[in-house]
Amino acid sequence: MKNLPKNGIIFDIKKYAVHDGPGIRTTVFFKGCPLNCWWCHNPESQRLQREVHKHINRRKCLNLSYSETRDVFGREVTVEEVMGEIEKDLPFYEQSSGGVTFSGGEPLMQADFLHSLLMACKKRNIRAAVDTSGYVSWNVFKKINDKVDLFLYDLKLMNDELHQKYTGVSNRLIHENLKKLTKASIPIIIRIPLIPDITDTDDNLIQIGEFVSGLENIQQIDLLPYNPIGEDKYLRLNKVNKLGHPEVQTEQKIDHIRIKLASFDLKVEIGG
Repeated sequence: MKNLPKNGIIFDIKKYAVHDGPGIRTTVFFKGCPLNCWWCHNPESQRLQREVHKHINRRKCLNLSYSETRDVFGREVTVEEVMGEIEKDLPFYEQSSGGVTFSGGEPLMQADFLHSLLMACKKRNIRAAVDTSGYVSWNVFKKINDKVDLFLYDLKLMNDELHQKYTGVSNRLIHENLKKLTKASIPIIIRIPLIPDITDTDDNLIQIGEFVSGLENIQQIDLLPYNPIGEDKYLRLNKVNKLGHPEVQTEQKIDHIRIKLASFDLKVEIGG
């Protein structure tokens, strides 16, 4: 096997994460994403390159991604640096059946670096999850599948025309990859971002229920209610907020969605 790269670009590492897979986890956020979702709450993740934005008051994390005088989104890091942060949380993984989650952005955009990290996790018996949009070549999945303990797989819109409008890409590759992945005997959790009047419509949810109920190895569906946490970032990053400021769904609305999807004989949870 050829030597894999030791460096990659990340923009954050979140400790004590409880919404990115089972148990207590460390979430590593990769920079770069092939989608441009209207509702993206990490717009700083979209470009693969390192970015500098002055005068932005944003939290510093582990001194891996940010300087003291200006905000730097993204930093080149080594496998050893990232694993050093992951290993600090080993006691929490053992107590909670947790582990590490590689998220983004889209971690599969840096497939070789991700593969190196997954191999390092395997050597240390650290359970690893990958949070993905699924919009990559199937060859990328084949490269990492035997190193992944759990996939967190996003489904957004079943209508391809709407998917292209709101994410910038077709959903055909995403759906085909999911079908193939379900035959690889790797546990999968489907994650649905519930965007008001876009992804949370009855038509879309019924189509998702019909699609997912016919697949194997789906552990459950996680519903991710809309959170306006990313709205102010667009202004501060001088990016266009196409979504605007929709109202957060009520508990009754979320429960209605849960019941609708559960009617397809699926396990449905609220949150990650």
